[in-house]
Amino acid sequence: MDLLVEVREEARVKAEVVKRRVERKYNSRVRPRQFRDGDLVMRKAHQYEMENKLSPKWTGLFRITEGLGNGAYRLETLEGGVIPRTWNATHLKFYYS
Repeated sequence: MDLLVEVREEARVKAEVVKRRVERKYNSRVRPRQFRDGDLVMRKAHQYEMENKLSPKWTGLFRITEGLGNGAYRLETLEGGVIPRTWNATHLKFYYS
């Protein structure tokens, strides 16, 4: 019985080591995006906004109005029109002019 417990414990420890190695590798490649109020961004196009496979994958030019935390942002158009919902940073990218 002790042998079985020891084998299980060893397997659990090895699994934890592998999990941490994968996490470290992933975190080394992730570039966190943080936007400030007033930054110009483009947002990822919805599937219904794309007519075919050659349609642009990013739409509009928007201004960040408020950061809500955890990567959520409120947007507005350049004319001042408010976008009704929040957007996550994973669906936004900086606009460079």
